[in-house]
Amino acid sequence: MSSLSILCSAAVNAGIISGIIALIVGAGLGIIINKVITTKKIGKSKSNAVKIIEEAYAEAKSIKKESVLEAKDEAQKIKEAANEEAKNRRNELQKTEERLDQREEYITKKEVALDAKQEQIDKDKAKLDGEREKINLAIEEQVKIKENMIAELEKISGLSKNDAKDILIKNITEDAKKDAGVLVKKIEEEAKENADKFAKEIVAGAIQKCATDLSSEMTVTTVPLPNDEMKGRIIGREGRNIRSIEAVTGVELIIDDTPEAITISSFDPIRREIARLSLEKLIVDGRIHPTRVEEVVDKATREVENSIKNAGENACEEVGIFNLHPELVKVLGRLKYRTSYGQNCLRHSIETALLAGLIASELGANATIAKRGGLLHDIGKALDHEIEGTHVTIGVDLAKKYKESNEVIHCIEAHHMNVPFNSIEAIIVQVADAISSSRPGARRESFENYIKRLQQLEEISNSFKGVEKSYAIQAGREVRIIVKPEEISDNEAMFLAKDIAKRIENEMQYPGQIKVNVIREYRVSDIAK
Repeated sequence: MSSLSILCSAAVNAGIISGIIALIVGAGLGIIINKVITTKKIGKSKSNAVKIIEEAYAEAKSIKKESVLEAKDEAQKIKEAANEEAKNRRNELQKTEERLDQREEYITKKEVALDAKQEQIDKDKAKLDGEREKINLAIEEQVKIKENMIAELEKISGLSKNDAKDILIKNITEDAKKDAGVLVKKIEEEAKENADKFAKEIVAGAIQKCATDLSSEMTVTTVPLPNDEMKGRIIGREGRNIRSIEAVTGVELIIDDTPEAITISSFDPIRREIARLSLEKLIVDGRIHPTRVEEVVDKATREVENSIKNAGENACEEVGIFNLHPELVKVLGRLKYRTSYGQNCLRHSIETALLAGLIASELGANATIAKRGGLLHDIGKALDHEIEGTHVTIGVDLAKKYKESNEVIHCIEAHHMNVPFNSIEAIIVQVADAISSSRPGARRESFENYIKRLQQLEEISNSFKGVEKSYAIQAGREVRIIVKPEEISDNEAMFLAKDIAKRIENEMQYPGQIKVNVIREYRVSDIAK
């Protein structure tokens, strides 16, 4: 190795050593400087900490002082509240002591009064004991006198006490039997005399309690038309529309010279009702042709069927029967469109049922069977256009088919007395049927007589002086008379009612009784301006 290389190598090593020494010196200086800075920061932090501690101590001291003051205030308030409560307690105790003193004084007075009463009771008891002893002595004396008298009587009559008693009882018994026989005979005669009157009163009372409608005098079903041109449209080209209506509904349409009306003719009331509804719908719709006729008739048929069902259900509800077979309810509803001598059969059946129930209740019979028999007695009339036989036979067959009781079936078959009666309910149904059929206004032939009777009632009432108006109400069972208060006084109104009732009795013939009700009302009015 050359000297130059050695020198170069030595120079490099010397540079490295110098760098290392410089690095070590720099590091030492950095540590010393950092330590000095850290020392300064620590000193500053210590001074800050001391300052913070001093401030916290001062603040704590202030808070302590405030807390002490607040505690003293709170303690003062508690002390004052305790003193107030103690004062109230003392007042309550004082009042309680006063009440107890008053109660003790009252009890003391009561005890004194009770002692006085007890003393008086003891005196009265002693007095009563003395009186009782006197009475006992008197009774013993009377018994001795009675025994002596009985012995004397036995000696005079020659009969013992028991023998005399037997004779007396025998005589009294015979007299009682005679009097009882006379009384029984009198009662029987009075019962025979009053039986008919009592029965009439029961029937009349049942009729009065049953509010019913009057029969309408319907002979044919007519459909009003908006104009006479509608007749031609109903007839149609070459009569095809009218033939279609008659074929589908099963009725006969009568188109005559009657202005703005068409007559529907059929023995079946339900067909007649369906035809009426169909014609009314067609007239309102305006489209009249065979296809439309069939649609409208189908719709009207469904409406009538619903109406029949509802009518049957309403009838059962009105009478108070809720367990009737659904098919019987439907058949019963068909009576809504059936009439007999102008009387609606469904209303007649309801009326008969109500009357039968009322009469049965008065007589102590089974009201449920009577009402059920009355409601179903004419049910055969709903089908007598479709089934051969009388309405009684048809009704009995229907009742048997839908499992009605034997008592109800007998009411149906006996209501025209075709078979002998075997129950009181059957007789009641027959009577109720007769009453409903023959009452005023029920059927067409008696309608005019009924109207005349109402008019006569009002005419008689109006003929008296002082009568302002009169009204016959409740199917002629009552007449209400309004009098002029300036002409008739209260006492005169009472005599007026008697006079009108007497004249009605003398001049009119009527079933049951008529109530005369005179009303006198005086009104005064003024106007506030």
